[in-house]
Amino acid sequence: MISLTSPVETWAHRWRAGAKLGALCVATMALFAMGSVVGHALAFALMLALYAAPGLVFFNAGMARLRMLWPFLAIIVVWHIVTATPAQGAVIALRLVTAVGLANLVTMTTRLSDMIGVVRWLAAPLRRFGVSTRALELGIALVIRFTPMLAGKGTQLARAWRARSARRPGWRIVLPFTLCAIDDAEHVADAIKARGGV
Repeated sequence: MISLTSPVETWAHRWRAGAKLGALCVATMALFAMGSVVGHALAFALMLALYAAPGLVFFNAGMARLRMLWPFLAIIVVWHIVTATPAQGAVIALRLVTAVGLANLVTMTTRLSDMIGVVRWLAAPLRRFGVSTRALELGIALVIRFTPMLAGKGTQLARAWRARSARRPGWRIVLPFTLCAIDDAEHVADAIKARGGV
């Protein structure tokens, strides 16, 4: 659910990465501290407004990244309807979409190198004890870079299945998806070794 940097230049691109990540932490803690449906609805509306402010292209790109949340939202809604706790379900669903949406907004408006710089700064105390933080920095960069790529490959596999069968793909694409992920991981590992490793 993390997207790459948006090509559309926005006001948020000029903010410092540390400030945006700090604001994201504060906003997420505030969401978890709030239990009101109205409060979460207002936070959700504010998140949508932040996406809409830079224009329609940016808004559509951001919303496309959030579509993959619908299976989780469906499970939450169905469960809380069955257990007769719709208000609690609404709070959880709105909290999930808003928190992920804000995190996605940060990654869309922040260069990967800037985020790695924040991680490097936060991990500076560890280097004083002789701990190498290069693996941590590289790991975070790989997660941010390859999450949307793997999501895209999963979508391609599902479309390929639908083109060949009337049945839903479901669990049947798990094995080929896993093999694709392992293959990508091996290629990345070989590339890192060729450049001196971590």
